[in-house]
Amino acid sequence: MRDPVDRLRERGLNVTAQRLAVLRAVECCPHAPAERVAEFVRTELGAVSRQAVYDALATLAEGGLIRRLQPAGGPALFDPRVGDGHHHAICRQCGAVADIEPSVGAAPVLSPTTDCGYAIEASELLYWGLCPRCRPRNARSSPGRTPKQSTPRTAR
Repeated sequence: MRDPVDRLRERGLNVTAQRLAVLRAVECCPHAPAERVAEFVRTELGAVSRQAVYDALATLAEGGLIRRLQPAGGPALFDPRVGDGHHHAICRQCGAVADIEPSVGAAPVLSPTTDCGYAIEASELLYWGLCPRCRPRNARSSPGRTPKQSTPRTAR
């Protein structure tokens, strides 16, 4: 991965110790909530306010250096993978998050079936279900069987 200082400068962002530490935290702990990012940053920099971490996360997300996910009913999560159109699967039981590679070919999620007048720029697809650790043993033995709770939903 390219040097974080260069990445910040390429996006026209000021290089600060907090932004660098937050960027490193998100890269080391993909899909972490802000509180976990703050804990990581504090181990690196010492006393850093929660607001400074939230501000850095917002700036980095707006600058396209990290991706902010907002799962329904949970805290925002931050992902270092940007620009590749990948999706996510979230475990309903333990909250684990996994990357799902995008489909090959045309981007079907960017082609809505209804013309709502919007100029669609991006989409987010979240799959909800049970991770391998949380799935009941009998569901693991039947590869085609899906637990009832795993009905996929999309998030906006």
